[in-house]
Amino acid sequence: MRDFRKIKVWEKSHYLVLEIYEITKDFPKDEIFGITNQIRRAVVSIPNNLAEGCGRNSEKELKQFSVISMGSASEVEYLLFLSFELKYLSKENYDFLNDRIIEIKKMLSGFIVSLTR
Repeated sequence: MRDFRKIKVWEKSHYLVLEIYEITKDFPKDEIFGITNQIRRAVVSIPNNLAEGCGRNSEKELKQFSVISMGSASEVEYLLFLSFELKYLSKENYDFLNDRIIEIKKMLSGFIVSLTR
């Protein structure tokens, strides 16, 4: 069993959760059960699945949960793009968050590979 707090990609994704929660406060109120809810759920899923995987008994299970985190990261990447296209995000916020999610996806990819060895 690992301490998820010591995994760098967990830490980065946790801070992305906080950033997205803050930025989505300004999304239209009629989206609270739509894109706002969806992007928040997807971004929380990234560190949440890493934490759950760390609580499992094997590297194989941790890898499985890390792959799920990668899927959630891809979902967030699309939802950020959609939010930008809908003009819910400024170009500055979109670029900032998009850079973060791409960095997290690269880190997740490396983490998954390290679990395969």
